[in-house]
Amino acid sequence: MAREAGRLYHVARAVMTPVFKFNWRVYVNGLEHVPTTGPAIFCPNHTSVLDSFFLPLVLPRRITYVGKAEYMDDWKTKYVFPAIGMIPIDRSGGSASERALEAAARVLDAGEFFGIYPEGTRSRDGVLHKGHTGPARLAFRTGAPIIPVGLVGTREVQPPDARVPKPFLPVWVNIGAPIDPARYRDRDGERLALRQMIDEVMFEIRALSGQDYVDEYATKKDETMPVRTTGVITSQGLSTNGAANGDAPGAGAERRSSASVLNPG
Repeated sequence: MAREAGRLYHVARAVMTPVFKFNWRVYVNGLEHVPTTGPAIFCPNHTSVLDSFFLPLVLPRRITYVGKAEYMDDWKTKYVFPAIGMIPIDRSGGSASERALEAAARVLDAGEFFGIYPEGTRSRDGVLHKGHTGPARLAFRTGAPIIPVGLVGTREVQPPDARVPKPFLPVWVNIGAPIDPARYRDRDGERLALRQMIDEVMFEIRALSGQDYVDEYATKKDETMPVRTTGVITSQGLSTNGAANGDAPGAGAERRSSASVLNPG
């Protein structure tokens, strides 16, 4: 089953890469931070359903997510989401978060990549929300490092309420340095250590994405709120003009690139 899923993932990636490459200019920064072996937990910001597509397309190794089981109900997504490495989790029960962590731990124990959105849901207002401690708990449990990721431009490509993505817009995938959970293990109180670790993750995501930050959780209620229209989020704030020539908004000058376009190296 796992071998079949792996084949499906690589076939889907081979098919989707030229499609994405034709429709969007994708700039990748920080690939030197991606481990060549061993497990890692990738923590991106989340402003668009396409976030789960852009990150897998630029990584040289397979990445697995957990997603809401209802994503698989529609015939259009029943095969697409598993093809990009998504494990369906029924979130209607009280133990949904524990089931998600169990599924994630199995992936990491196998030495693979796992992706999780620390905000827990999409940000409809475009700002970065307070992170949940689930990724830190997972890092403590498995010893896998957390790699923060700033996705820039995906919200402009397909906002939460849009059914069809807009073509020919730039997208940046800014990958940060790994954060080792061992740095937090000796701190007083696991609960405090988990919060401190995820706060560092969110600080790094903010630097990589250039988003404003609010110290409150995104909620399911936010999913029903109207989408606020903004420009492209850059390290200098909101810009309606976007960025050009491969500059990486929010990534910092040392991470800027003008050449790495859907090229995992």
